[in-house]
Amino acid sequence: MLNTSAHQTSPRTILVVEDEPDLATAIAQRITAKGWTARVASDGASAVRAASQLKPDLVIMDIMLPVMDGVEATKRIVAERPVPVLMLTARDAESDKVMGLGAGADDYMTKPFSPRELIARCEALLRRVERATIIAKNLENEKVLDFGSLVIDPRQRIVTMDGEQVHLTPTEFDLLATLARKPKSVFKREKLLEEVWDWPDASGTRTVDSHVKALRHKLGSDMIRTAHGVGYAFEPPQDGEASSER
Repeated sequence: MLNTSAHQTSPRTILVVEDEPDLATAIAQRITAKGWTARVASDGASAVRAASQLKPDLVIMDIMLPVMDGVEATKRIVAERPVPVLMLTARDAESDKVMGLGAGADDYMTKPFSPRELIARCEALLRRVERATIIAKNLENEKVLDFGSLVIDPRQRIVTMDGEQVHLTPTEFDLLATLARKPKSVFKREKLLEEVWDWPDASGTRTVDSHVKALRHKLGSDMIRTAHGVGYAFEPPQDGEASSER
């Protein structure tokens, strides 16, 4: 069943996928108070249908849902149309977060969470979409980063490994490209949060860690080096130590 809580003049539509009615209502109220439009789906299957019909600007997705879980629903939604997804999980397990990120989520929050932080995360994700559109226009002349077996094309936002395209979420691509533009240079987690997530503080450094883990799962554990206590650095494949731009 699809419920509605709308703000008619809102330029933004947020799809809230949550099977706990009280929590869904509370989130929707926060969204409408912000001046956005809220749509609420109570299960994964309804969420997929709603996303297809509404074309939301952002999806807030609970990971534990009836009919179809949040991971599968996220996969289907982002496969049809790229859209930022903020995943909610009741458990703090790293595996749950990596699973959600691997399905296509851009960020996650663990229940219980601060409503104010939830809205701040949504704002950051929406800003990143706007910024990505501007950056894409500015990157029309940016060269392909060719590291031999790994090739990163910033213009088309495509990554290939040994000639095969690797599916990355928008956030994973932005994180990889940011690191790869300065091979072997260590980026502090706080710097990555600022450049990739557009967060001005260090409250989400574990988000960086989870995204790095997801990238390592897709590209290999040696591609991103951990500088313990500091951050991460991109390590080019041995067959492409020096990037060849083309």
